[in-house]
Amino acid sequence: MNRGLCFILVCCAFFAFQLKAEAGDWQSFSSSLHETRYQHLIEELRCPKCLNQNLADSTSGIAVDLRHQVYQMIEGDKTDQEIIDYMVARYGEFVLYRPVNNLTTYALWYGPFILLLIGGVAFFLVIKRSRSRQGRRDS
Repeated sequence: MNRGLCFILVCCAFFAFQLKAEAGDWQSFSSSLHETRYQHLIEELRCPKCLNQNLADSTSGIAVDLRHQVYQMIEGDKTDQEIIDYMVARYGEFVLYRPVNNLTTYALWYGPFILLLIGGVAFFLVIKRSRSRQGRRDS
């Protein structure tokens, strides 16, 4: 078989799978507000399977299912917070791109700076003590 023909067939198969994935994800909303909320939520929620993709960008099976779940909950008149709470209860805080502020997240974000500050103070004190000892020896 000709290499060019094989390449064209592979490209067509790839694009056909892409089109099928996108076509299967089309939703019909009862209002433009629901569609706006849907777009916002799927961009703010992370795919549990993918490491760093939101639901809008992921093509994994679970992301497709979760987009459909978000759609059903929005059409069922659930609030954004109820939808987020459901997702967090089911998949943990990993699904949030913007995690809630609690002791764990404060330690994660500010812990390195606090340790750096403590190390800097300790370094300063050691240098100061070393100089004062050298000053006594020289006298």
